[in-house]
Amino acid sequence: MFEKKLALHETMEFHEVINFMTTSLLKSKLSQGVVFDDDLRALLDKNVKLSTPALTAMVKLYSKSELEY
Repeated sequence: MFEKKLALHETMEFHEVINFMTTSLLKSKLSQGVVFDDDLRALLDKNVKLSTPALTAMVKLYSKSELEY
């Protein structure tokens, strides 16, 4: 009956969260090659594995927003 869409302020906040997560994911991926501590490398790997599907889902939801490009 009713289709739920994101309001403008929600879309902008969602965009900020996606940007933050993308930057964090990139930093984790780049740091994996530089880190020598196995525990830290495992933590970075876990972050990448958990963040990637979450970010993919967020981008899919964000694409349904009503912003015009």
